[in-house]
Amino acid sequence: MIEVRNLTRYYGSKPAIVDVTFDVEKGEVLGFLGPNAAGKTTTMRIITCYMPATSGTVKVAGFDVFEDSLEVRKRIGYMPENPPLYHDMTVESYLDFVAKIKGVEPRERKKSIDRVVELTNIRDVRKTIIGKLSKGFRQRVGLAQALIHNPEVLILDEPTVGLDPKQIIEVRKLIKDLGQEHTIILSTHILPEVSQTCDRVLIINEGRVVAEDSPENLSERLQSSEKFTIQLDVPPETALPVLEKVEGVNRVIPEKSSGDKFYNYSVETVRKKDLRKEIAKVVVENGWGLYELRPHGMSLEEVFLRLTTKEEEVEAS
Repeated sequence: MIEVRNLTRYYGSKPAIVDVTFDVEKGEVLGFLGPNAAGKTTTMRIITCYMPATSGTVKVAGFDVFEDSLEVRKRIGYMPENPPLYHDMTVESYLDFVAKIKGVEPRERKKSIDRVVELTNIRDVRKTIIGKLSKGFRQRVGLAQALIHNPEVLILDEPTVGLDPKQIIEVRKLIKDLGQEHTIILSTHILPEVSQTCDRVLIINEGRVVAEDSPENLSERLQSSEKFTIQLDVPPETALPVLEKVEGVNRVIPEKSSGDKFYNYSVETVRKKDLRKEIAKVVVENGWGLYELRPHGMSLEEVFLRLTTKEEEVEAS
């Protein structure tokens, strides 16, 4: 649905993005991540025909964004971080205006407005002047305008900024549901949001793509060792000397204890070596109580930091 090939954009002599290449399939939700000034917004603006590239190509539904920009615009719904709202209009009149400029047929406009009002849960404010709305409601109106013409592709830049926890949950579920029928690129700084809504992650740093995969696969690829947590009823001075002698264990780190009776330990083993069975055997042989044994991989935050932070900065932190 979206094909980006060797996309490069310079601002003067400074490159914003260099040789960015990726695809997004129909019905896929792609999480677009990167630190500030990494090139996310530049890439999204090129895809949405907001600005030209220095070189490279972008196609949306088979149409080139440079040669067939009008056809591309018909198929894209774009929600920038600060939605383009007219604060002196009511929600309903604004959505009607957007429907007109996006080519929605007159007989279909009311139906389209009703649909997006329900989807984004703004029915109670549809007659309200936008300038009187809270930040959260304005954000949802911004999402509604992106959906008004039922586009094949949605480009969403920080869609949950300013929403309260309940609204965030609703919007995340909406994005997940929309992904069944739409192709979505979602830019966000809220990393758990990516894990909960996106099928795949693309991480960009200093204008270049540094990783592209599912969150689970990225964690597995970058993890240098296997990790799991165990909870025992013996203190560190008893458990550590025994656990550290198990072949394949790199280190055992005591964690915050759960009360006076239970002790938690993080066990790191050599990569691709699952020692849970061996650890459980040692625990039983020593007559200890085993109350938890839980594997855990790298979090998306750890993956993100590993790929976007220079090694010397990690060591200094």
